[in-house]
Amino acid sequence: MVILELIKGIILGIVEGLTEFAPVSSTGHMILIDDMWLKSTEFLGSESAFTFKVVIQLGSVFAAAWVFRERYFEMLHIGKYKAEPLDGVDQKPKRLNLIHIVVGMIPAGILGLLFDDVIEKYLFSVPTVMIGLFVGAIYMIVADMYSKKVKNPKTVDQITYVQAFIIGLSQAIAMWPGFSRSGSTISTGVLMKMNHKAASDFTFMMAVPVMLGASGLSLVKNIEFIHANQIPFYILGFLAAFIFGLISIKLFLHLISKVKLLPFAIYRIILVIIIAILYFGFGIGHNITGA
Repeated sequence: MVILELIKGIILGIVEGLTEFAPVSSTGHMILIDDMWLKSTEFLGSESAFTFKVVIQLGSVFAAAWVFRERYFEMLHIGKYKAEPLDGVDQKPKRLNLIHIVVGMIPAGILGLLFDDVIEKYLFSVPTVMIGLFVGAIYMIVADMYSKKVKNPKTVDQITYVQAFIIGLSQAIAMWPGFSRSGSTISTGVLMKMNHKAASDFTFMMAVPVMLGASGLSLVKNIEFIHANQIPFYILGFLAAFIFGLISIKLFLHLISKVKLLPFAIYRIILVIIIAILYFGFGIGHNITGA
């Protein structure tokens, strides 16, 4: 029984790692996987299960922090980072700095403090996730269509403070489960005339301190629910999220300039259709709400 529960923890860690920074909504997938399949884990209990999800999210956060470590070190003036070449020039003055990150964090930070409990109470359900997945997919398609009209899109080192703030606003919109933090912010970055890679870089770098703060605060508030016999469960979930988070981020950043956002939008729409069939067609929703 314990082995089965550990496997569930690893599966949740893998799902978190693969989806946290892809524009498909990790929160949405976690709700879907847990509510429609795993039904959480008896080994942890409801309170500890929530804490476990916070811990595995930290695994994904540390994966992103590792990928962009040189950028963070450069912004903190404890290292150097060679900027991407622009117009055939090997080096250019770097404009991305900590102020951009802070400005982008402000909207989500304020709204998160004000409405986090309300969102968790009323929006964490399969139907609301479906809405977020579909609306977010349409937004991504619109951004891709707009990007085709933009000549000489900007790199991440050309981002302005106004652009950073507007992208931060879209991160706040992604507090709706299923909408996707990366999906909304990358799309907004593209609409701000940034190239897809630049929008992705800024999205990930901005998300790390936001998520680290939010997850860290949640962990401190719920630390009492972590028991000694559950430590291996947490470690396995954290490692799974970290490892698969690294794989997901590096693969996504390698592909995003080539495939854009459309394939992810199509995946989201197909996922909504499949969920609708399972949830409404086979009575899974009734089983969940009646459990």
